[in-house]
Amino acid sequence: MAEVISVSALNQYVKTLLDANDLLFDLALRGEIANFVQNARSGHCYFSLRDETSSVKAVMFRSDARRLGFRPEEGMKVIVRCRATLYERDGAFQVYVNDMFPDGIGSAQLAFEQLKAKLDREGLFAAERKKPLPRFPKCIGLVTSKTGAALQDIRNVIGRRWPAVRLLLCPVSVQGFEAADEIAAAIDRLDKSGQVDEIIVARGGGSREDLWVFNAERIARAASRCKTPLISAIGHEIDFTILDFVADQRAPTPSAAAELAVPDRAEFSRKLCNLEENIHISIQNRLSLCYNRLDETVQPLSRQNMQAQLAGRQQQLEAVSGQLQTAAQKKQQDAGLRLRHAAALAATLNPYGVLARGYALVQDEKGRICAPDALREGQKMTLCGAVNRIHCTVDAVEGPNESTQEL
Repeated sequence: MAEVISVSALNQYVKTLLDANDLLFDLALRGEIANFVQNARSGHCYFSLRDETSSVKAVMFRSDARRLGFRPEEGMKVIVRCRATLYERDGAFQVYVNDMFPDGIGSAQLAFEQLKAKLDREGLFAAERKKPLPRFPKCIGLVTSKTGAALQDIRNVIGRRWPAVRLLLCPVSVQGFEAADEIAAAIDRLDKSGQVDEIIVARGGGSREDLWVFNAERIARAASRCKTPLISAIGHEIDFTILDFVADQRAPTPSAAAELAVPDRAEFSRKLCNLEENIHISIQNRLSLCYNRLDETVQPLSRQNMQAQLAGRQQQLEAVSGQLQTAAQKKQQDAGLRLRHAAALAATLNPYGVLARGYALVQDEKGRICAPDALREGQKMTLCGAVNRIHCTVDAVEGPNESTQEL
């Protein structure tokens, strides 16, 4: 008889068997979503994956669900990355989903439009967020496969156009489940390194499914927070991904991205040649102008012209010199006449001239000039003539009536 065990022991044993199977630990499962429910409080998603004949329960926890680039809907065909195990409490076989991708053109297009509208509302596509590309980059970061044709195309174009630039490759997978995380991490790593002036995220052509990884929201977020100018070069000209809308510049091909990233040395060489030619022409024109002006200046400075000009100026100088001499003589004569008039006037006011005519000055004993009316009898006085001084004593002072006699 078989050993009796509990239900818990059975469920635990089956769960252990399932968890020990490496094949079940990392599955890529294709199916159609049914009975999708997202818990409003926890954020966990509960649904079933089904095909034509079977279904399996699935759980996607909030930490994984919030990274989805689209909104799962009933009946949508998807591919999930998951692990299969047993939920012990209910004995339910189910899968735990880590990541989810739309499967098929209809589902993929719906997811694409949903994510595009979401990021557009957040402003990730706004023109004012676009950073200009550097004109002369010194180092360019490349996010692409190290074995793909895109890397070789970029190397060839940059080597031809601007070989002085340095390329820093951050190799990644460009398709598959791991690719989105690798690409987002590579963008962050190059941006934070501070070594690159711009970044090119590139992948060669492929099917819509091959390019779908570049529609991942995590890549769009990494490109949005990147402070280094970023060029998206995914697929061919007709291919568009979410990264193209977020990037600072979209290139239709990896080769076109290389052309956008660096200047063309041949074009700059032509510009320099044209500039050099224009400089030579400008110099020749200036020299011709200077020669013409020199000729115009030399002619008036010829010996004959200079002698004629000097003779004319000499005549002017002699005329002016004669005028100055005449004016100086006249001023001298006028000044002498004024001086003689002043001397004559001063002579009439000279008191010694009066004394020379026989008059005398009367001074008291203190030497002060006084009028005769001021003298008193017995007072000493001095009479000053033109030559001599006479000391006298006043014997008497007579008034005008006393000296007058009547007939």
